[in-house]
Amino acid sequence: MDLRSGRAFWPLTNGLMHTYPPLSGDERADVLVIGAGITGALLADKLSAAGLDVVVTDLRDAAFGSTSASTALLQYEIDTNLVDLIPMIGQADAERAYHLCRDAIDTVRDLTAELPDDCGFRERGSLYYASNRRDARMLAQEHAARTRAGLKVEHLDARSLKSRFGITAPAALFSPDGGEVDPYRLAQHLLQRAQSRGARVYDRTEVTRLDEHRDQFTAHTDRNAKIQARWVVVATGYEAEKFLGRRLAQLKNSYALATEPIEQTDGELWPTGCLIWETARPYLYARTTQDGRVVIGGEDDNHHNPARRERALPGKQKRLERKLGKLLPHLHPETAFAWAGTFGETKDGLAYIGPRQKGDRLLFALGYGGNGITYSVQAARLLTELIQGEEHDDLRIFRLDR
Repeated sequence: MDLRSGRAFWPLTNGLMHTYPPLSGDERADVLVIGAGITGALLADKLSAAGLDVVVTDLRDAAFGSTSASTALLQYEIDTNLVDLIPMIGQADAERAYHLCRDAIDTVRDLTAELPDDCGFRERGSLYYASNRRDARMLAQEHAARTRAGLKVEHLDARSLKSRFGITAPAALFSPDGGEVDPYRLAQHLLQRAQSRGARVYDRTEVTRLDEHRDQFTAHTDRNAKIQARWVVVATGYEAEKFLGRRLAQLKNSYALATEPIEQTDGELWPTGCLIWETARPYLYARTTQDGRVVIGGEDDNHHNPARRERALPGKQKRLERKLGKLLPHLHPETAFAWAGTFGETKDGLAYIGPRQKGDRLLFALGYGGNGITYSVQAARLLTELIQGEEHDDLRIFRLDR
């Protein structure tokens, strides 16, 4: 699948950090992880830390698929508002899903503290502003729901929002819990750490077929080599239907740009340098980078057609530039990179994590939506526990047959 167009910021700014060979001979492992993006990297790191023997494959260069197109806003807020998620799955599970995403941000912070560099991680607040007056009323209800759930959140009226953040909108919610990271760098460092524990990573190697036997899988590849494993975890994101047999998410395109570094007079491009996003669907979203750039995205298309996406990119870039100018008029940015990527939306905004059906040893880690990285952090934890024989009740929230 052609997952992105244009010049994605992360691999260009980092360069080719590490290289991995294609598979040249048969392999055997406890766990085969298919996909070497940020999800596969988190899995490889967690599984290898648990003492499991791991092989990772990817049909591209590692982390050059959806990971390289991610804008990597780390939010506990799910694309589905809590007030809307509660009637879908129940109050307890909805609140738990929000808390799991919140906890995942702390996990990323702790991970980056252990790696050779901080992978651009910074703790950031999250500003969620109302796109119109009707949504301002919804935000009051959302504030109440999140407060009942024990989440830290502040309701801002139009005057407070303008005074504190310089943004003109009817209302907003501000949460102190959030973060940002360089997803490509994080994935590469995690894969390297997994390798140091004995994991083997093979890119430019496609798994073309999985044969399941009584106590193991045989993965056939396009390299005329096979991998035998007791467990297989599919972390291929939007290409997972090849192994699942059905599509779980609606595929769309999202567009993004990164500016040239902007001179900062007080240490931040806007107050607190928080993540910014809106209530409209599709929504506009923005963050900063360590070297003083703005990354802004949105303008989603309801199709997955790479040729149309490519043609649309210049116009989408101009629309994002205009929206950035309207949202934060004190900035005078110049676009350096613009790209588009495929993403998937689920009906409830939740990831799909776990086996296709109870008892299967073919597992899926599919962090669809705007919370892909935080979902993948939880997938690494939950699936490692499952493989070790400790099935956690949290898996029920993300089950594939819901």
